[in-house]
Amino acid sequence: MSSSLASSSNLDGSDDTSPQQKQSKKPKYSRFTQQELPACKPLLTPGIVIGIFALVAVLFIPIGLASLSASEAVVEVIDRYDADCVPNDMHGKELDFIQNSSTNKTCTRRLTIPKTMKSPVHIYYELDNFYQNHRRYVKSRSDKQLLQPSKEAETKVCAPEGNTPDGKPIVPCGLIAWSLFNDTYQFSINSGSIQVNKKNIAWASDRSHKFSKDVYPKNFQKGALIGGGKLNESIPLSEQEDLIVWMRTAALPTFRKLYGRIEKDLNANEEITVVIENNYNTYSFGGQKKLVLSTATWIGGKNNFLGVAYLTVGGLCLSLVLAFIVLYLFKPRTLGDPSYLSWNRNPSASTD
Repeated sequence: MSSSLASSSNLDGSDDTSPQQKQSKKPKYSRFTQQELPACKPLLTPGIVIGIFALVAVLFIPIGLASLSASEAVVEVIDRYDADCVPNDMHGKELDFIQNSSTNKTCTRRLTIPKTMKSPVHIYYELDNFYQNHRRYVKSRSDKQLLQPSKEAETKVCAPEGNTPDGKPIVPCGLIAWSLFNDTYQFSINSGSIQVNKKNIAWASDRSHKFSKDVYPKNFQKGALIGGGKLNESIPLSEQEDLIVWMRTAALPTFRKLYGRIEKDLNANEEITVVIENNYNTYSFGGQKKLVLSTATWIGGKNNFLGVAYLTVGGLCLSLVLAFIVLYLFKPRTLGDPSYLSWNRNPSASTD
């Protein structure tokens, strides 16, 4: 009887367990939770603020000037040919012209070199109003199929260009590959042809890690509706560099893609004859096509945006430096002066 009473709870329902025996619900102490870790808390004095803005201005303004100078040193020749390469009797009927396989789509253009262009001269095609960033367009490709021969049937994400009408897989599948750019350019000077180097125009990482040397085109552009260029079925995808360049989709509706390089200098005032095969259909969506010849500097191609951005930020910082110096000289303020606190500047508000 005594043992049962000893093991039972007190009659008044109280618990004799000591607080030390109960498990505490408080979080364990740590310097991180209590925000006691070492921290850098700089005191932004007027001198430090002026010095920081001055340093940014000193760095950014020369970089901006150098970038603009490099951009201005780039020589470009741009020729829009989509409208001029349509016969006069087909103006207003461009779509009929481009979709008719029997029409002659050869077009001859003559370009004058304004300044000496040092090799290599990069050849680009530029498209406008072409939205490669459309969600359905970007997703219409099978990366597994491009990289592994055993995955050639992985075409579910490629609809409507995944399989032929009889169910055979298309390699490469998808709308991106199907719409491959297929205009061609042949260059000559004084009746002498100019060789175009089309090697290494694609990123080395794309050739090595995204397109396999063991995957070959199959059933490509064999349907009733042809979207763009065709591929040589005897050449692996890793060597089809025009395709690789095209399948690195652009982020903006106006973009350039590398077509090749001319490995010789082009002298000022020389006239280049370009024979264009005007095959690519941009007329159905109101797009434009341009041929671009361009040199390059350490900053790349011609682009003033980077230089203007650096000069804008540097000039703004320089203006702030001058403004802060004037304020500091003509209206100085003692550091840590409590009279500037809101309750000291309006004492009556605190007493209320």
